[in-house]
Amino acid sequence: MLDRLLALLVLAIVLGVPLGLIFLVTGQFLMDFVFFYPLFMSGLWIAGGLYFWLHWERHWSWQDDTLPPALAGEPLISILIPCFNEGDNVADTIHAALGQHYPNIEVIAINDGSKDNTAQMLDQLAAEDPRLRVLHLAENQGKAVALRMGAIAARSEYLVCIDGDALLAPNTCAYLVAPMLDNARLGAVTGNPRIRTRSTLVGRVQVGEFSSIIGLIKRTQRVFGRIFTVSGVIVAFRRTALHRVGYWSPDMITEDIDISWKLQLDHWSIFYEPRALCWILMPETLRGLWRQRLRWAQGGAEVLFKNIRGIWQYRHRYLWPLLFEYCLSTGWAFTFLLSVIFWGAGKFVEMPAAIAVDHLMPPAFTGLLLAVVCLLQFAVSILIDRRYEKGLWHIMFWVVWYPLVFWLISLFTTLVSFPKVLFGQHQKRARWISPDRGIKPFDDQEEEVIR
Repeated sequence: MLDRLLALLVLAIVLGVPLGLIFLVTGQFLMDFVFFYPLFMSGLWIAGGLYFWLHWERHWSWQDDTLPPALAGEPLISILIPCFNEGDNVADTIHAALGQHYPNIEVIAINDGSKDNTAQMLDQLAAEDPRLRVLHLAENQGKAVALRMGAIAARSEYLVCIDGDALLAPNTCAYLVAPMLDNARLGAVTGNPRIRTRSTLVGRVQVGEFSSIIGLIKRTQRVFGRIFTVSGVIVAFRRTALHRVGYWSPDMITEDIDISWKLQLDHWSIFYEPRALCWILMPETLRGLWRQRLRWAQGGAEVLFKNIRGIWQYRHRYLWPLLFEYCLSTGWAFTFLLSVIFWGAGKFVEMPAAIAVDHLMPPAFTGLLLAVVCLLQFAVSILIDRRYEKGLWHIMFWVVWYPLVFWLISLFTTLVSFPKVLFGQHQKRARWISPDRGIKPFDDQEEEVIR
């Protein structure tokens, strides 16, 4: 009950900011906030990404076809692959995992009660290579439980966790583990996911999004010292850190966001390693993209409400910027909603001047400003990411559509997920269903990019 009361307080703060502004300034000023907030965040991501690149990344040597970075003592690395109905993809995933240039690895595949031929495929692959072990769960327990079972079975302190459709680049495991050998308080290292599915406009937009938005966000958060979430599709953990925080929570719909906060609340650091490449499948339809992003938004809200009591403690002050950014972005979504409501109401009744919203569109000159910021963001992302993906600029042509896709989906998923989590009944176990893996992984030309 106390958690719900605190969550209601957060909602009051989120809604109170725009409501307070309404009575202090004109309603049209709210629309300016709705427009300029994304531009401000883009500027912040550009600055953070450039600082990360100038200060660290440009000095790092990287060639994907060379030997992996040397790891002192060559410790064993355990690769955990939870699988649910991945019969069409798991063979490629296992082969890529076993194909690491780093020699001392083991691969543990966890079949989480799949209903297709995943179990048979895994058993066949295990018979071909002794480095692969397979764990079979009798029924679907969820990704968090599958990962925990794999972590218990692993023989290594260093656990690389990937999804059942992910293709690791040959040196990815070594790049993920290397920072943990040099920093005893580093609990996790998240990698650099790259999109394989590009047969539709939705797929191509996400290629640019992962470079020009998500990649820059990760770099910026790393500069500020805290990362909102690791990439669940490609991340390495220190098992000691996982054990201290109780491993993954089985009741969280996004176990990656939850474990990120659990580690950082226990004062473990999280690092972003852009050289740790992993090729993944993503939705290529608007329906699939909506369902995925709604799950992400709902997971973020669940983690916020779960930690709302403890995060205010002064010893967790380093996480306050993440909390503030989350509340501000949520407030932006509700500000947009309120602005639309006041604009619509003004069409039927005479609204007080203080809250009247006359125009939903920003002034004309801001279109040029938006274009300049978008082009600058694309240019920075190409500058940084061109070393990791050949021909990236060809795909970036489609990113001109990203503001509409990214911000509108963020807007609507926030408006739907936040009240759903706040007033809904919390689930006891988060079980997964087969996700949308896209229409076509890649054609011959894009297969060359992956190689």
